[in-house]
Amino acid sequence: MKIWIDGYEANVQQRLGSSQVAFELIKNIEKFDKINDYTILIPSHPLGDLPKERSGFRYKVLTPKRLWTRIALPLALYTSRQRPDLFFSPTHYIPRFSPVKRIVTIFDLSFLHFPETFLKKDLWQLTNWTKFSAENADHILTISNSSKKDIMENYNVAKNNITVAYPGYDKSRFKVQNSKFKAGEIENKYHLGDNYIIYIGTIQPRKNLIRLIEAVSRIENLTLVIVGKHKGEGKEGWKYEETLQSPSKLGIEDRVKFLGFVPSEDLSTILINAKVFVMPSLWEGFGIPVLEAMACQVPVIVANNSSLPEVVGKAGLLVDPYSVNQIEQAIRTIISDKKLRKKYAKAGFIQSKKYSWEKMAKTVLKTFETFA
Repeated sequence: MKIWIDGYEANVQQRLGSSQVAFELIKNIEKFDKINDYTILIPSHPLGDLPKERSGFRYKVLTPKRLWTRIALPLALYTSRQRPDLFFSPTHYIPRFSPVKRIVTIFDLSFLHFPETFLKKDLWQLTNWTKFSAENADHILTISNSSKKDIMENYNVAKNNITVAYPGYDKSRFKVQNSKFKAGEIENKYHLGDNYIIYIGTIQPRKNLIRLIEAVSRIENLTLVIVGKHKGEGKEGWKYEETLQSPSKLGIEDRVKFLGFVPSEDLSTILINAKVFVMPSLWEGFGIPVLEAMACQVPVIVANNSSLPEVVGKAGLLVDPYSVNQIEQAIRTIISDKKLRKKYAKAGFIQSKKYSWEKMAKTVLKTFETFA
């Protein structure tokens, strides 16, 4: 079977969220499937960490980059001498026109639940193009049962037309034994101290960081480390101004560290040495950083909505994301009780074993065989 994959988001330097999923899927599909023939469509020369070309696995550079989904992909599909049997998009969007079957990945519908937290141009595209994908794809992949239910309800998609493929985490990066010895080096570089909690993700209103910052302002001698892109660091962050100004308004600018994008070789050490990982998001399709924290044996506190209770199970504390008091009390409870931290650290580590990129890739490969 000939399969073409949209590799646009996988071929970027700093991968977060959907681009991370696209990269890991392509990497693991190449690893596990030596039978089918793959062509990865990208807008520029493949980056060095993508799988190397071989018989049955190659890259094809397409133009124009700006009109990728609307023009570049359909044009390639219609003009190819050897059309694929299947087209797979690990993003929300499928080619507008296609002579072959299409499988799409829809991560979540947060833009329908919290439209005010998105930029207008992004909201229009997400709303209209995701609707088209949901209504026209031959099959849909998503990353949690929460998202599956949401897609079914909002787009009237049959249950059998959606497959859940849970994301994973990089086991080679997030190992306690690989990172403890770097603690001193990391402290010299970032000056975080030894009493901090951490959030990892984009800086945007849906992540609910202002309430988290307010909760931290009520707890003395505690630092909040925020790892995520914002101004001047790419498109991943938006409407971040109020969040960035919040610490100074509360008088704790010295206790909130905005680190921006952190290299992978540093991130695991920063995470492992945190007291707690907190994700108080208003809505998540999955929440890969939560999984990474659990894998690092760091206790997690997450919002009690969308996919987060599903991902964490009984291995973390759930809070009402709209309640600063609940967020504060959950943090206090964990950081003040060493035995409780160990309990949740162990439970989280066990929970993290349920997920892997290998399992996700195998689910996707099975879907290819079933719906091609």
